Amino acid sequence: MASAWEELQKDLEEVKELLTKATRKRVRDVLMTEKHKLELEIKNQPPPKPKDVTEEEKSLGGYTVKINNYGWDQSDKFVKIYISLNGVQKLPSENVQVNFTERSFDLLVKNLNGKNYTMTFNNLMKPISVEGSSRKIKTDMVLVMCRKKREEKWDCLTQVEKESKEKEKASYDTSDPSEGLMNLLKKMYAEGDDEIKRTINKAWVESREKQFKGDIPMDI
Repeated sequence: MASAWEELQKDLEEVKELLTKATRKRVRDVLMTEKHKLELEIKNQPPPKPKDVTEEEKSLGGYTVKINNYGWDQSDKFVKIYISLNGVQKLPSENVQVNFTERSFDLLVKNLNGKNYTMTFNNLMKPISVEGSSRKIKTDMVLVMCRKKREEKWDCLTQVEKESKEKEKASYDTSDPSEGLMNLLKKMYAEGDDEIKRTINKAWVESREKQFKGDIPMDI
């Protein structure tokens, strides 16, 4: 789950993107007000501290740690997942196991500093070759290499991640900039303080007055 700081960062990026599309002065003023407000909130909200793990469970032989932090990139043939684990290179090779299926893999690192580490990815974005996939042990890192069945770009690592991004975009369809602006203004009005609501109300009233002079109306 994203932290409050991460959510504020996403809101700020959304406002910045809509600012590039806004042309009406009142709309830009409202967006600038929200931008400054978000920047102040982010400044006063400390960023989350990086963690190797977020959840621990007691198991036989020590703790089993579920790994949630990772990085990934891709080439034409492989999707590569990078998992940082201090000292993993000192373990026997058989202590680092990865099981692949066509649309998933799970990693198990046994007895690393008295703990077991696990990571599972289900519903990968596209099918992978089980035989062509592998893992490499590097200094303080495990590299999982998923061989693509087709040499095509992956937009996300998993189907869940793709659906999450599509859900976020549904509220602000940037294919229609005016609709995206209106949706954001409605959200800002519903969640904003009195100052934000007064600013939006003023812009709405003035846009209605200009409507009779042939200007484009702004409906909220």
